[in-house]
Amino acid sequence: MLGKPIAHSLSPVIHNAGYAAAGLTGWSYTAIECAEAELPDRVAGLGPEWAGLSLTMPLKEAALAVATEVSPVAAAIGAANTLVRRPDGSWAADNTDVPGMVDVLVGAGVPADAEVLLLGAGGTARAALAAAVRLSARRVTCRVRRPAAGAELARLADTLGLRFEIADWAAPGERDGADLVISTVPKGAADGFAEVARSWRPETVFFDVVYDPWPTPLAAAAATAGCRIVSGLDLLLAQAVGQFTQFTGVPAPVDAMRSALAAARSG
Repeated sequence: MLGKPIAHSLSPVIHNAGYAAAGLTGWSYTAIECAEAELPDRVAGLGPEWAGLSLTMPLKEAALAVATEVSPVAAAIGAANTLVRRPDGSWAADNTDVPGMVDVLVGAGVPADAEVLLLGAGGTARAALAAAVRLSARRVTCRVRRPAAGAELARLADTLGLRFEIADWAAPGERDGADLVISTVPKGAADGFAEVARSWRPETVFFDVVYDPWPTPLAAAAATAGCRIVSGLDLLLAQAVGQFTQFTGVPAPVDAMRSALAAARSG
């Protein structure tokens, strides 16, 4: 796994537990600090023993430039979290955040034709838009702090064929009772929405990409309203499952990976 900073990551726990459960002796997954400018040389210097790479910030956009093949979803949102080595030694880029997000949201009961409220317009918000397409969302309303980022997200939504609206960050309104609310902003940034969340409908699903600390004030308020809650840990596991299969070519032992993640968090 490459990124910066990286020491806090729980991805090694998940993947290494999967290798052990699947009987993949000799496989290991490590976290390596790598800045964006270092990525091309780092990837070029990897030997044939490297089957794949997980990528976190700030490398998700830069990953596309080191790949000779880019999956449709990674190309659409302009970001990849996965590089897989091909038999000829080249690298293929993919984004498992999007299908992972879809899996956890469907599992939480998000209906088709959902009304979606999106908080934030950064890189994770781009993945959320692609997930909204796969969920057949009726409309996505995005509350933004930076108008320029909102405009960029609006262009992506248009490309994806989504019905999309920009709303002011500081003026919560009636659509804050959507079928699905997704917060993609860093910890603390969405705390001001907690009071509004207490009046959300119990049928609403709330997904917060933050998982440390947990629960966030917004997640706690949504839980008080009776909403179903999805955390960033759920996504961390789901996207890792997709990567595991691509890296190894074998089905991921999901239960073992989930148990290892839970133990790491409780410890």
